[in-house]
Amino acid sequence: QHAQPLGLYYRVRSSAEINWLFQRNIQFLEDYFREPPSVPPLHQQRALAHVAAQPGCSLEALFLTTEGEVTRDEIYALIATGDIYVDLSKVSLPEPAKVAVWLEKPTDVEPVTEFAKPLRTGATLDWDGRAWTVINPGLSAVILRSADQEIAEIPADIFNDAVLQRRIRVSGEVTDTEGIQARLRSASQTDLEEATRRFHIVSRALRGEAHDAMPPRTLRRWIAAYRTGEERHGNGYTGLLPATNRGNSTSKLSEKARSLMDEHIEKDYESLKQKTMYAAWTALKLVCEREQIPTPSLKTFTAAIHQRAGAEQTQKRQGSRAAYQVQSFFWELEQRTPRHGDRPFEIGHLDHTQADVWAVCSQTGRLLGRPWLTFLTDAYSRRILAFHLTFDPPSYRSAMMTVRECVRRHGRLPQILVLDGGKEFDSIYFETLLARCEVLKKTRPPAKARFGATCERLFGTANTQFFHNLTGNTQAARNARQMTKSVDPRNHAAWTLTDLHRMLTEYAYEVYERLHHPALGQSPRQAFETALAATGNRAHRNIAYDRDFLIFTLPTTRKGTAKVMAGRGMKINHIFYWSEHFRNPAWESAQVPVRYDPFDIGTAFAFVDHQWIECHSEHYASLHGHSEREVHLASEELRKRRQNHSGQFAVTASALADFLKSVEQEEAILIQRLSDLEARSLQTPPEMVATGPALQDAPELFEPALLSPPPSFVTYGEM
Repeated sequence: QHAQPLGLYYRVRSSAEINWLFQRNIQFLEDYFREPPSVPPLHQQRALAHVAAQPGCSLEALFLTTEGEVTRDEIYALIATGDIYVDLSKVSLPEPAKVAVWLEKPTDVEPVTEFAKPLRTGATLDWDGRAWTVINPGLSAVILRSADQEIAEIPADIFNDAVLQRRIRVSGEVTDTEGIQARLRSASQTDLEEATRRFHIVSRALRGEAHDAMPPRTLRRWIAAYRTGEERHGNGYTGLLPATNRGNSTSKLSEKARSLMDEHIEKDYESLKQKTMYAAWTALKLVCEREQIPTPSLKTFTAAIHQRAGAEQTQKRQGSRAAYQVQSFFWELEQRTPRHGDRPFEIGHLDHTQADVWAVCSQTGRLLGRPWLTFLTDAYSRRILAFHLTFDPPSYRSAMMTVRECVRRHGRLPQILVLDGGKEFDSIYFETLLARCEVLKKTRPPAKARFGATCERLFGTANTQFFHNLTGNTQAARNARQMTKSVDPRNHAAWTLTDLHRMLTEYAYEVYERLHHPALGQSPRQAFETALAATGNRAHRNIAYDRDFLIFTLPTTRKGTAKVMAGRGMKINHIFYWSEHFRNPAWESAQVPVRYDPFDIGTAFAFVDHQWIECHSEHYASLHGHSEREVHLASEELRKRRQNHSGQFAVTASALADFLKSVEQEEAILIQRLSDLEARSLQTPPEMVATGPALQDAPELFEPALLSPPPSFVTYGEM
């Protein structure tokens, strides 16, 4: 037998083949496809009974009739499983009033016209098998004439009802929509005003009512023009538009001069030289004189440039970033694709900014710097889902703590997370965390701030409403030449990180959420709660805030594993960590998955015996409470001191612990330790915050209820 060759086959598809409405509905139901909630049999039968009793009813009507009996989450789950049929390719689920529900796919549904189309004189009708012609489509009654010259007068409301019920069918009505739109687009405001005035006069004359005194000949001419518009376009109003005669607008330039001018604009003016219009025109004038052709005037030349103005011209002259400012703003990708989603927790934005206020140490009053603020916002409701405040610049720690805070407050994460191109979002641990929580990551294009407009706008709102009203804000530093020592915000800083976090918590979760938002027409909290009730709470997608989740938010090493050495434990960032589980000979020289706490370098975790175990450093008492960033600074200082004595000096945990306890620490390490002390105090309830100044008494990262306290350390000499 000959092996059959295996190959890859490709099919090229166009975006025109994508049904964006179907894709929007699939995204809306994604939570129910991934993990459908269990629907009690009684609730399922009641929902199906309501649909069977009213086949083709709207989804909104089904919600109302089953309110109190079946939840919206359960109805959406039945739609996702196919028990209730909805044509997902033609209707939008976020608009339940327009969604028809069935028990099975309908075989033949005749479309019903919602409104009767306006009639015109001469249109033919099919009324109960007989042909009729419209004589006068009046406002109060419609006069018809049959083929045998019989006259019938029908009240307008009865006629419209007959058309809606399809007892009367309009067969001879033809409307030139494109011609009407072309006439209206070319008409000026004055022309439209005059046509409207004529229309009212003609309408009153046709109804036999009194009209403004005017020459009979003019009135007959307007009525004839009205009839002509009906015959040509199916609309008499177009015939009343004044005839336009604006003179000869044909260009006087020769074809060669026009071509030369366009070429000169494209190659000489639209270039990185950024010539002025006059300079580019003088160069064109020299070329035209050399070619002995008429030179376009400066006015014509500038008019041609203005006609080409736009993002493409700006990009050629100033670059892509300048062109981005003048590009068209797409409020929505498509009418059926909302830019901010259809519900809360569908799209979230995560971004960082440096707060416009200086902070000081709570114990010494020393200036620590401007803290960094990380916001996670809900795009649909503009609500702040979580935030994190720290002195460290944007890093994986900020993203990790913000995601953790969102799960702690709401028990879930957004379905889609929009991020910028920062390196902190490309780490393996962050990608793994999002994959574990089934969150789709989307990266914003570089230098295109509009893709994160909701989060960027919130930063400005927080500055205006909160930070700029605090002592020590940075507004005075905007004009560096005018700033003196007496107004320098660094000399007036009074807020500690703890107090700043406490007041920012109240602003973000209480004040901001209750303020009226102009884009929503209501407050973010009202928009969030209303939409959540309408689109389902989706409690089955909640994430447990337990020990496993907290460990999963911890970062890992570059390899992701560490080798267990007999009698020493595993080595992470030049530090050995030990656990009693390592006494098992089966783990000697084994590579085990590891994670470490960036806010407590004295603690690490290893995946041993099918569980995450807590490990402690050999110098736990000295290293406990010191952050990874602080240890890194200390390591760099030690290397600089001993680089003249040893070319390859390896930092040991003992030397590192002694250095951290010495009085020769540099200012950079001291500032970092004070900053970390302030940050850790925010993560512990007030009753657990240490009162002493010693850094080794700093609080733990994890809550005692979730993680067991560290066991007493056993020295390696006793093993």
